[in-house]
Amino acid sequence: MKMSDTRQIAAAPADVYAALLNPEVLKACVPGATEVSGDSENGFEATVVQKVGPVKATFKGQVTLSDMIENESLTITGEGKGGAAGFAKGGAEVRMRPSETGTELSYDVEAKVGGKLAQLGSRIIDGFAKRMADQFFTNLQDTLEGPSDEAEDDADAPAKKGWLGRLTGKE
Repeated sequence: MKMSDTRQIAAAPADVYAALLNPEVLKACVPGATEVSGDSENGFEATVVQKVGPVKATFKGQVTLSDMIENESLTITGEGKGGAAGFAKGGAEVRMRPSETGTELSYDVEAKVGGKLAQLGSRIIDGFAKRMADQFFTNLQDTLEGPSDEAEDDADAPAKKGWLGRLTGKE
């Protein structure tokens, strides 16, 4: 299964790149992630709980980063085992370039599954993989930009800052 997409993120390429190297940001962005530890040099270990069709599994796996060009691009490769449910592996080539609104982020994702998951059929798997990738990059965008204007409609709601603002204490 392969897919590609492009997103506009209202943050500088350096901030987007730094976010992709931060285990706390990755934990917040990966749908179903319960644990992410490690670093960009040695790789990350992750635990993700997901339900694909009728199959629910806890995947434990490794994520490595390669082909890293600071503030421009990187390749994310991961593999996880979900016990009797099977395995999932894949990767994403992520590219960032400055745009008028911040960063144009584009990605190409490829994913493969085996075991019980593979028996569900390609339509279910392809739809699930697309939703996972879309949700990851939506979560990344929300983490970097803070809440959308629609989320700020409630004037009494406390202001939320993007991840960089929360870490530095400024917006």
